Amino acid sequence: MFGDWGGTRTALHERGYEFDVGYVGEVATNLSGGYNDDQVGRFTGQLALGARVDLEKVFGWNDAEFKFSVTERSGQNLSRDRIGDPRAGHLSSVQEVWGRGQTWRLTQLWYRQKYFDGALDVKLGRFGPGEDFNSFPCDFQNLAFCGSQVGAWAGGIWYNWPVSQWATRVRYNVAPEWFVQVGAYEQNPANLDDRRGFTLSTSGRQGTLVPVELVWQPRFGADRLPGEYRAGYYYSTSRADDVYEDVDGLPQPLSGAAFKSHDRKHGAWVVVQQQLTVRDGDASRGLKLFANYTTHDKATNVIDNFQQIGLVYKGPFDARPQDDIGVGVARIHVNEDVRRRQALLNEVNGVSDYLDPLFQPLQDTEYNAEVYYGVHVADWLTVRPNLQYVRHPGGVEQVENAFVAGIKLQTSF
Repeated sequence: MFGDWGGTRTALHERGYEFDVGYVGEVATNLSGGYNDDQVGRFTGQLALGARVDLEKVFGWNDAEFKFSVTERSGQNLSRDRIGDPRAGHLSSVQEVWGRGQTWRLTQLWYRQKYFDGALDVKLGRFGPGEDFNSFPCDFQNLAFCGSQVGAWAGGIWYNWPVSQWATRVRYNVAPEWFVQVGAYEQNPANLDDRRGFTLSTSGRQGTLVPVELVWQPRFGADRLPGEYRAGYYYSTSRADDVYEDVDGLPQPLSGAAFKSHDRKHGAWVVVQQQLTVRDGDASRGLKLFANYTTHDKATNVIDNFQQIGLVYKGPFDARPQDDIGVGVARIHVNEDVRRRQALLNEVNGVSDYLDPLFQPLQDTEYNAEVYYGVHVADWLTVRPNLQYVRHPGGVEQVENAFVAGIKLQTSF
């Protein structure tokens, strides 16, 4: 948006310095349904300020770079009190950029070094696992189609953007189309504290999150259609409470004792992105398929599995070659042991009426769908009007299915 700063930006780039300023804004209004069908509009946004330094140009350090960024989130979320029952919540979110504290945070502070002509790639500093593992674009407005999905459903241990933690990631390029990577991330709930957005302390550390991933990036056919296929597994060494049993293996709602403690959490994922067609020989235009699947251990995680699939068409019209159309459907499944605990709590409390404030809503499966049209207004601005549908918000059958209209603004300065 601000152009070349009178030539200064180009001059800085040639010397190894790049600066980025971006803003994402999301508007949502409930058209019908949800826990509270009183129509209201909500806006939430995120400002990101960053700098990248090519250390080879600046200091002569071969294949080395440094990245720094801070973010600020603000606004309100429609999902909190309009879409989902506050006692159960909305499992996804109709405004993905909301969350992890509406505050300023240090989001990236890392050093990256490549060895052996780029075959070995090492990154260390402060960053989140979703930058490298289970990575996925974020053009949709619904959280179920945006970014690393492991972090959406195992958020107590996998901290997505904008939260950062001390970490290291090692990647090895096995072949031109293949690489394998492993990481180690500080497991520290204190990093989620709104008041510790810039802390570098490890006080409160509880363990380590270790993800591993194999990535294949092939090109198919005469048109060299690009694809990316990811398969990974994560393991957390921090202790985690059981969702149902107490320390003696009995149903916790009946005993009232402390929950059984496990010495680990774990899960796995698969991510697929594949371009299927090109438009008029232009590889930047055409139809792309995407899909995500995550699974999580049933002993400790509220969500035990998640599936998502969709299509994006870039450049649908010759007059609008940089516009895009996206459609996606997602399924979020709540662990059966979580429902068993909720049912027992209702029995213990002697409540059976959903309208009773003490009633624990029984959660099962939530479905989210979104369709958007992305208008490429300028190289610095894309506007994506969207329509979303949420079936059984929070996985609660008593909550009316919801239609939501939204607008996502993506800008770069």
